[in-house]
Amino acid sequence: MSRLVSFDDVREKARRKMPRFAFDFIDGGAGTETGLARNRTAFRERILEPRALINVDGELSTSTRFLGREWAAPFGIAPIGLAGLAWPGIDAFLARAAEGAGVPYCASTPATTQLETLRQVAPTNSWFQLYVGSSQDIVDDLIERAKNAGYDTLVVTADVPRPGKRRRDIRNGFALPLRITPKLVWDLACHPQWSMAVLKAGLPRFANLERYAKPGASTTSLASLMAKQSSGRLDWDLLAKIRKKWPGKLILKGILSPEDALMAVDHDVDAVVVSNHGGRQLDGAPATLHSLERVRQAVGSQFPLIVDGGIRSGEDVLKALQAGADFVLMGRPFLFSVAALGEAGASEALAMLQTELTNAMAQTGLRDVVDISR
Repeated sequence: MSRLVSFDDVREKARRKMPRFAFDFIDGGAGTETGLARNRTAFRERILEPRALINVDGELSTSTRFLGREWAAPFGIAPIGLAGLAWPGIDAFLARAAEGAGVPYCASTPATTQLETLRQVAPTNSWFQLYVGSSQDIVDDLIERAKNAGYDTLVVTADVPRPGKRRRDIRNGFALPLRITPKLVWDLACHPQWSMAVLKAGLPRFANLERYAKPGASTTSLASLMAKQSSGRLDWDLLAKIRKKWPGKLILKGILSPEDALMAVDHDVDAVVVSNHGGRQLDGAPATLHSLERVRQAVGSQFPLIVDGGIRSGEDVLKALQAGADFVLMGRPFLFSVAALGEAGASEALAMLQTELTNAMAQTGLRDVVDISR
């Protein structure tokens, strides 16, 4: 029986188990965190219309055809940087759970497990997310590594020209390597389970970047190298070059304006992720649910759209699909599920979403997600 009742519950349990600096890094957003709240408010305020006297007895179908293949559900696990702060080994936990559930897992450039290892863990269901950093040599090599590892879908993140100002991290003095201060020592001492697990496994490192640093590079060197992966040089010309290099599906992540979505269509992108980086970049950015409706109107009904940001339940997934999304990605809920419940939390989170989605479908008279009308 699942121990997971809601993502609000596991978030609170994770908050109690994790040091404050680690929890705040994952939970926080840019600026005043108004943008972070705006994502959630948009989903809370969107209404679903119940339908009655429709036979929804028996098994309902959440199977979804997206980007040329069938998925068990219309949602997956978003790329998550430095996920190991939630719990050691979490990247592989999430990849394994996604593979087992038949949904996609997106490995991240700043993952704490190498992209080759994650592809082995999820050999049929994994995508790779690329940050276009300041070094084109590193960008080119990451693309080649993803190809050689067998990834067939590349997700290019476009909304980090510079790192957002996250006040919680600044107030906590968060940096890698961790600076030993009386405040940090007390924080770690108050969370012994997390501290002992990390002590045993080692501090999270940007595993994909280790080969680009000097042998035996410190965590400081790797963190400095990762900082350079936030680059403002990605433009439409460079995206076109990436398109030529990449033979598989290409997804552009971090689009909010209809104009940019239309440009993406013109540049032969296979899908767009309507995303404001989970409220972590621009505090004044619109809610992704609101941008999704405008983008859908611009690109028409056939172009594949994904949305992320503020989604915390199966009902939210249904709301996103009704607003125009073909697919949904989530990040924080999965991190907190594992931080709170261990490795099993990844599968439990996916199962809960599936149950909540089918329950919402039944209440709104839907037997199959393909029946959702925009």
